[in-house]
Amino acid sequence: MSELPETGNVLLTLVKPEGELELSLVAQPLKTPGENEVLVKVLAAPINPSDLGLLIGAADASTARVAVRNGKPAIIADVPPAGMRAMAGRVGEAMPIGNEGCGVVVAAGSSPAAQALMGKTVALLGGAMYAQYRTLPVQLCMELPDGTDPKDGASCFVNPLTALGFVETVKREGHTGIVHTAAASNLGQMLNRICLADGIPLINVVRSQQQVEILKAQGAKYVFDSTSENFMADLTAALVETGITCAFDAIGGGKLGSLIMSAMEAAAVKRMKEYSRYGSDTFKQLYIYGGLDMSPTVLTRSFGFQWSVSGWLLTPFMQRVGLETVGKMRARVVAELKTTFASHYSHEISLEEVLDLATLQAYNAKRTGDKYLILPHKSA
Repeated sequence: MSELPETGNVLLTLVKPEGELELSLVAQPLKTPGENEVLVKVLAAPINPSDLGLLIGAADASTARVAVRNGKPAIIADVPPAGMRAMAGRVGEAMPIGNEGCGVVVAAGSSPAAQALMGKTVALLGGAMYAQYRTLPVQLCMELPDGTDPKDGASCFVNPLTALGFVETVKREGHTGIVHTAAASNLGQMLNRICLADGIPLINVVRSQQQVEILKAQGAKYVFDSTSENFMADLTAALVETGITCAFDAIGGGKLGSLIMSAMEAAAVKRMKEYSRYGSDTFKQLYIYGGLDMSPTVLTRSFGFQWSVSGWLLTPFMQRVGLETVGKMRARVVAELKTTFASHYSHEISLEEVLDLATLQAYNAKRTGDKYLILPHKSA
């Protein structure tokens, strides 16, 4: 490690007891890799909605203001009382951010597995990726083909494995297809490509006509704008045609999940041969996997008695299905990295620019089509 710097910048998020959130850049010593670890020069890391949950959390981003800590840029934002209660477990602990990334292995432990990755471009999972360097176990690295641009490998884990996880979940649970919300996102476009390739019916729910056109241009058969007056009728007709009974909802708050299950029930009732005052006996599953809307989830009980609403998270899913299934999923991601699982970014920013007020407001808005990529070694 003699040719490497002694320290690297790391982005930290801290909730203070006095009701403030502080984001700051800190120079930390590089950690020498252990026997089965590697030290990676992180070259690209995306800002995913799941990252914002830690980065900003329950702070009021509208109160964000510029600060300086140890000569480096920082941001401070107020946290309302309800937010302090929600984040009580992390008060006083400065936490690193960034679920995934991509970089080059610049030092390796003594094990054959670690040594085999020396000099390789690898996709990374394991947190703390908004940093210039990251030391982590080899099992959290996925070797990419020689010549892979780190920007192409930065989003190898969260979105691709989530999309494949949705498909694996519906197969294991016996559903015929998927309803997906916020479907014009990077993840949604990946899921559309997977379902087209694998012959799995997919109903895409979006929030504008422009997003409808984006997915239609990519071959999607069913795309419905939830703001349209014909939304429920069109959705129900597609559910009658496909028999889909499972939805994955990125929105979380509001009434959309309930409306989807009501449409599933209406479709099931249309297929019934006899009336039942309890509704259909068709089981309907709504998985909430995101929180684009942090307001309460509203359920209007118009979908019978055979239903379930639950959360879906990638890490527990991978633990349930086991190493063999996850290994097959990872291999598919590598094989189709620049096709099925290609990600597109609207902005590339440095670690310092993450702490720019205008930039923070933009990436925290979570707008479909706005995808930010952090380049930790880029100059501000």
